[in-house]
Amino acid sequence: MHIDEIKNGLVLDHIKAGKAMEIYRFLDLGSLNCPVAIIQNASSRKMGKKDIIKIDGVLDIDCNILAPICPDITLNVIKDGVRVEKRALELPLEIKDIIKCKNPRCITTTEQELPHIFRLRKTKESIYRCLYCEARAEL
Repeated sequence: MHIDEIKNGLVLDHIKAGKAMEIYRFLDLGSLNCPVAIIQNASSRKMGKKDIIKIDGVLDIDCNILAPICPDITLNVIKDGVRVEKRALELPLEIKDIIKCKNPRCITTTEQELPHIFRLRKTKESIYRCLYCEARAEL
């Protein structure tokens, strides 16, 4: 298998095996006008198996929003074919209007203009709860 090197873009590495397509849909990468490569079930000494997403284009997103989906992701920034930055993502303390509360009794169900806000409650388990009803976020 041959996947070209990235000139300028991002590499999302250390994605839990099987989660790459979820991240692909979450970031709406199919709407980009640049090459996107998804590598699934790649061998990893650290994880056994992992997924990788390579994006040969510049994205203007806060990648920390991916941390609740897969906390072990590392972000590699590529410029002129060289990795210029590698960082682990951090769990945001608050997620706003990215996911919706699934509780049918939550006030956000009837008050449509309210923002959907989830706060981090347990860092180790990546558990987020709705600000209004305390329902657990489904990531």
